[in-house]
Amino acid sequence: HLLDDRLRELLAPLGIHAGQARIIHGIHRMGEASQRQLADQFNVTPASMSQMTKRLINNGFIKVRPDPSDKRSSLVSLTSEGEMLLNQIIEVWKKVDDIIIDAIGARNAEQLFSQSLKLRDTLGGKAPGTKDVPR
Repeated sequence: HLLDDRLRELLAPLGIHAGQARIIHGIHRMGEASQRQLADQFNVTPASMSQMTKRLINNGFIKVRPDPSDKRSSLVSLTSEGEMLLNQIIEVWKKVDDIIIDAIGARNAEQLFSQSLKLRDTLGGKAPGTKDVPR
């Protein structure tokens, strides 16, 4: 909870929360995706993903266009503002990594990061936008 609190504090000036940061990063990895594809990648319902992306669309971080191959669907991608936001998000994540490294040392932090990824993969998780490729 303490790291979540610090992450929330660091993201607050950007006007987003951690879930939105992950969506921005996932869209970046995927390039362009339908709401359904995003929902599948984040393991949420399409309705939930629609709600999660609504504010990002309204704030100009992602854009929507009709899917030419499926008239009932639309595709989302990052705007130039979304790309700039992504760079700021990555800097925030680096600051959180640095907090961990400062607290437990580089070697222990690397083990923590490695074991966390192993646990995620073992439980069937994956980073959005990576298909079956870890990290």
